[in-house]
Formats: sequence, C-alpha cells, structure tokens
Amino acid sequence: MADLSLFDLTGKTAVVTGASRGIGRALAEALAKAGADVAVTARDQASLAETSAAISALGRRAVPLALDVTDVDLIRLRMNDAKAALGRIDILINNAGMEQVRPSLDVDEALWDMILDTNLKGAFFAAQAAASHMKETGGGGIVNLCSLTSEVGIPTAVPYGSSKTGLLGMTRALSAEWAPLGIRVNAIAPGYFRTAMTEVFYQNTGWQAAMKAKIPQARFGELGDLAGTAVFLASSASAYVTGQCLAVDGGFLASI
Repeated sequence: MADLSLFDLTGKTAVVTGASRGIGRALAEALAKAGADVAVTARDQASLAETSAAISALGRRAVPLALDVTDVDLIRLRMNDAKAALGRIDILINNAGMEQVRPSLDVDEALWDMILDTNLKGAFFAAQAAASHMKETGGGGIVNLCSLTSEVGIPTAVPYGSSKTGLLGMTRALSAEWAPLGIRVNAIAPGYFRTAMTEVFYQNTGWQAAMKAKIPQARFGELGDLAGTAVFLASSASAYVTGQCLAVDGGFLASI
C-alpha cells in the first residue's frame, strides 16, 4: 500500500507569490489543505484577504505580505518577514507573473522589461532569497510556474514565452547547483486554464472551440487539477525528483 504520509505537509511552511487569485490562490490553499502554514504575497496586501481567510479556515496559519516581485530588495525583505513569522521556509511556489498579448513588431522595451522582470528576474531572486534560508535548515522545495510557452512558440506572446522558457532553464540549472544543499527545484507547466490573466482569450468562443479540439482530454483545466501536482512537488513524495517540469495540460504537449 502506498505511504500517503509522504504527501503530508504538516509542520511545513511555504511562501506562495501572486497568491491573491487564480492559480496562486489555488496552490496556496492546496498546500494548506495538506498541512502547511503559508505566507502569501501579492502587490496589494488587501487583495490577499480571501486567500488568507481560506487558509485560516483550514486551521493553518496565513501570513499576508505585500510584494512586488520586480523589486529585488523588497523580495529579500519579505522573505525575511516570512521566515520570521513562520520560523522557517520549507517551500516556495514562484507563481507571480504577468502577460500582455501584443504583436512582436509592436513590443517596446517597457513591455519587455515588465514581463521579464516579473516572470523571470523576480522568480530568480525569490528563489535565491528562499534558498538562503532553506540551506540553513537542511533544504526545501521550490516550484516554479512555467508554461506551455516554455516548450512551444505562441504568436503575440514572445516576451511571455521568452520569460517562461528562461524560467525552465533556470529551474534546471538551479536544481543541479542546489541539490547538494538539499534544495529541490522543479516546475509546473499549466495548460489552458481560465484565469483573470487569460480571460481575454476565453472571450473568443471561436478560440475556445479550436483550442479545446487540440486537447486530448477535450476540456480546459480547472484550478483543482493543479493541486495534487503542487503538493507532490512540495512534499517528500518527490524527494528524488528535481530539475523537472511537469505539464498539467490534458495531454496537449504530448499530442503535438
């Protein structure tokens, strides 16, 4: 019989960035349901009220923190705050991200910098700050939110795809470098999930029909579909897994 205690996060602590809504909130709640206390971040601390309440309702501790991941000094400060509040940092979910669809010939430097600074630079320095604490307590697990664009090219999403491809490379490099510290670094590549960030696509019913036809499971992802993957990668169940990116996409990548 499988040892389900391997998935138990009781006594563990986590930091989830971009946790006020969508995927970030779903993953923060998943970790809490598995037993973890969770520090949740977003640019506006007030926007974390519902996430914090949901975590508290599960009997776990919630620590809401205001964080703009494009501010490296603030990343370090907030990671210190999380550690002070929770006692240690065992898990980091690097979820904060942004996207703006624009034809590549119209991409300007400001848009490029905004997307790359949020999705890639911010993720690196959050991982660095968390790892500096993890190494003092025997290690931990970092999970980066990659994308299907980490693997395939999507027109009008070049800055976003570049950031997520870079994030996949970062995941692999950090996993190799930090393994001796007991720190595992993995990634999740969500397929097509309807969130506030992707809502612009779902407003187009023609796009919905065409995209769903490309997904072997013939449906879009639901936020609950990501919960088990996040808990697996954050827990002892994946103790010998590092440097991997698990696509949660209904079979999309496997079929193209």
